[in-house]
Parts: sequence; C-alpha cells; structure tokens
Amino acid sequence: MIRSFVFSEGKLAAENLDLDALKLVRFDKGLIIWVDLDQPTEEETKAVLEKLFQFHPLSIEDCVTVSSLPKLEDYDDYSFLVMHAVDFNKREKFNTNELNLFIGKEFLVTYHQQELRPVRATMERCAVKSGAPIARGPDRLAHTLLDLLTDSYKPVVSELSRELDDLEDLLLDDSAAQERKLSSREVMGEMLSFRKDLSALRQMVRPQREVVYRLSRGENKFIRPILIPYYRDLHDDLNKIEQAASSFNERLLSSLDVYINKTAYQTNEGIKMLTALTAITLPPLIVGGWYGMNFSHMPELHRPWMYWVVLAATVMAMLGMWLWIRKKNWF
Repeated sequence: MIRSFVFSEGKLAAENLDLDALKLVRFDKGLIIWVDLDQPTEEETKAVLEKLFQFHPLSIEDCVTVSSLPKLEDYDDYSFLVMHAVDFNKREKFNTNELNLFIGKEFLVTYHQQELRPVRATMERCAVKSGAPIARGPDRLAHTLLDLLTDSYKPVVSELSRELDDLEDLLLDDSAAQERKLSSREVMGEMLSFRKDLSALRQMVRPQREVVYRLSRGENKFIRPILIPYYRDLHDDLNKIEQAASSFNERLLSSLDVYINKTAYQTNEGIKMLTALTAITLPPLIVGGWYGMNFSHMPELHRPWMYWVVLAATVMAMLGMWLWIRKKNWF
C-alpha cells in the first residue's frame, strides 16, 4: 500500500495522491513529500523507488532485503537509513520490524514490510489539521519517526526491569522460589532466558545509537542545523537505554555470583552434615562388623557381661566422636 502526504510551509496540503500526481509534485519547489510504502507489492516498490525517485540500485536492494543491522549510507541527493522498531508484547519482547528511510532535501520515503506503530502515529499527527506547521522538512519527519521508534523500546526496558527484580528474588530468596515451586534448574533456566533477552536488546540498541550519533554530529547535508539538538537528544535516549541494559547485566551477574556462592555454601553444609553423621556412626559399624563375623573362638561370646562392656564402649566412642565434631564446629 502506498500512502503519501504533501506539505506546504510545514502544513498538510494533500494526501494519498496517485503516482501521476506525485510525479508532478515531486519537482515542485517548496513542497515536502512523504511517501510511505507499507507492505508494498513488487510493482508498487518498483514504481516508487525506481521510477518515481530513481534511487540507486544498491540502496533499493538494501531496502527490500531484510537486514539485522542498522545502517546509514549517503548518496548525492539523499541518505539511506535502516533502523529497527520493537513491537512490544510480553510473549515476544523483541519482535523487531525494519524501517527503511530515504531522506532527501524535499522528500522522505519510508519502506516497511509490517505495519509499524511509529509510522501510524506519525501519520495520525499529520492527518490532524490543526493549522500549525507539522513538517517543515523531511529531516523533521524523520526525527519524529525515529523518536517514536525509540519510544517503542521503553516498555521493553520497563518489563526487563520488573523481570530482573523478580529474578533477583528467586536467586537470593529461597522462599520466593519455593512459593513459585521452581527448582534450581528452572531458576537457572529463567536466568539464562533473561540474559538472552538482555543481550538481544543491547545488540539492537547499540548499533542504532551509533547511526543516530552520525546524524547528530551535523555532518549530514540533509539534516538542518536547527534539528541537530533534536537528534542529539535522540542519541541520548538511545544511550540511556543501552546504559540501562548494561546496568541490568551487571546486576544479573552480581546476583548470579551471590546465588552460586550461596549454593556452594549450602552444598558444603550438607557435606559437613553427612560427614558428621558418618563419623558418629563409625564406632557401631566397626563393633558390629567385628561381632558379625562367624568365628567359633571368640572369648567374649562366653561372658554375658561383655555385651554390656562392648555396648558401653560403643556409646562412649560415639559420644567422643560427637564431642570432637562439635569442637570442629561441624554442627
């Protein structure tokens, strides 16, 4: 589907023109055009990207090919930008969708294979005829799209923060894991799943932050100097998201260290308990083993009072072993 908006002096002048009308408006000085390709057909893609705007074949190839990494390439009369938005939901936090932007001096072309909330929200702003200037330049429209795209990451950060709090409770408080009936293996599984999500967030945000940084340096000829502070603010937002992800990772590693040390301590306590029980039961085992042998000549068997002597000796040996263990602070 092709949607288009035409702005004159920053105000919406027309929308959803056909291709023939767009060809006329395309070279009309003073007008700003935004053409959005939403899940377009091959014919629509070719009509807009190749015939109407005549973009470079390499940028068109990059546009229609799904890429996992953002990028920024400068051409003579436009800049090509690839970014990624997050369609947040609790089941799939990182369902990312690619947004391609062609930013020219008097036009903006966006291309995406799935419906994107930032694009829809920007269109709704443009459709509101408030009388105030909406888009005095393609760079302003591009900033609005990128700003809303960045906002799509904030629910993910909030959800990760909540999950990290719950995970810390599981790692550091045994009662929390028992309340949820989770074994140590399941707790570690949740920790690994969280770390995977955290790594995915950092891998998406970090390269996008670098791309926006290039736009915020004022070196791109299609970004007006008046908008440089806005792109710097956008870079700061992405930087905060990346720093939040880094702090989450540090908290997770610290909690994991405490959990491993706590587990090792509990294991050592269990080993000490088993060792103590083994040591206490050692005297009766020795005595029982001795008298359990079927020897025909054992003098003790013909003296009934020897049974009580052996029993007393066994109890004294166990008591002596218990006192020795207490002295070693095993109990």
